[in-house]
Amino acid sequence: MYSQTEIDEAVAAGAISPEAATALRAHIETQRHLPTPDEEQFRLITGFNDIFVSIAAAIMLFAVGFIGQWIGQHSGLVLEDGPSFLAPLLVAATSWGLALFFTAKRRMALPSILLLLSFVFGVLATAGMVLALAIGPAALENNPQVAAIVGAASAAIAAIAAWLHWRTFRVPITVAAGAASVAGIAVALLIAVLGENVEQAKNLVLGFVLLLGIGTFLFAMWWDSSDRARLTRRSDVAFWLHLLAAPMIVHPIFSLLGLNDGNATIGEGLVVILLYVVIGLTALAIDRRALLVSALAYVLFALNQLFERFGAVELNVALTALVIGSALLMLSAFWHQARVLVVRPLPESLRARLPLIDRRSIPQPAA
Repeated sequence: MYSQTEIDEAVAAGAISPEAATALRAHIETQRHLPTPDEEQFRLITGFNDIFVSIAAAIMLFAVGFIGQWIGQHSGLVLEDGPSFLAPLLVAATSWGLALFFTAKRRMALPSILLLLSFVFGVLATAGMVLALAIGPAALENNPQVAAIVGAASAAIAAIAAWLHWRTFRVPITVAAGAASVAGIAVALLIAVLGENVEQAKNLVLGFVLLLGIGTFLFAMWWDSSDRARLTRRSDVAFWLHLLAAPMIVHPIFSLLGLNDGNATIGEGLVVILLYVVIGLTALAIDRRALLVSALAYVLFALNQLFERFGAVELNVALTALVIGSALLMLSAFWHQARVLVVRPLPESLRARLPLIDRRSIPQPAA
């Protein structure tokens, strides 16, 4: 089975015409027993070789990281007999080298994701350790402002690394990795400004993360609106951005509601369920299930508390799982019909920015 990205690349290379690509998509769609106009399709695994290469790459990255740590310990390039920056540096360098073949030439999906993440996190860790080593561990002790500045600088370097990786390999998850780095810069700078008052201003930090999550969500919608038929790589980029934005939005909201204290009242539980319904309607409108998955743990906890307070102590876990599992399966089975009911009453100006309701007969956009 060829992925949407591979068909786009074949069109760009002149191997097939745009009309032939559209006809191929239409033919495949008509061969399916159930039409899937609203499925979130993104390339993750094309065969077992993806898993095989990913396992081998993970083993190799572990090995070079261990060797880098050994070299760092024997050369004295360590932080107080702890980790050495040579370990993540070698991991990042190896990840880039492997990506030159498995991403640039073989176009393997799962290994490309693994190598991107190891590269960005390797650069982030290397930058942080080098800066800490240059400043001195003593300057970081009991000094949250300096530590936050180091974190912001490291995140900035990681964002630049993600941008370079995107320019070279165009892996869809790279944009989300860069967005996460930018968000890390903003949060670290806020913590640096707050200094020792960061614990007292915990709600302020959560509110700031919520704003960043909304910004990431809007950025994801910009990518989504540029490919409403979801036929190109831009849709995959939007998927990963939505996956990043969802916890940044959901976690602060439920934390500010007091769900993290482990003792939800009946009122708080009902608010959580109502909020989950709103999140579900939003997920239907934008045709992205990431929001529902991110909020799942909170609504499970809230329902569990409600059943317990209404006397179903012995069955509270089972009843919670039954209600949520049944609701999500019903929603999945009738996702398209539910989405039609949600989207059609919306104003035309808003519908024009949302993914199309029926994408099976849409001509292919430019790649």
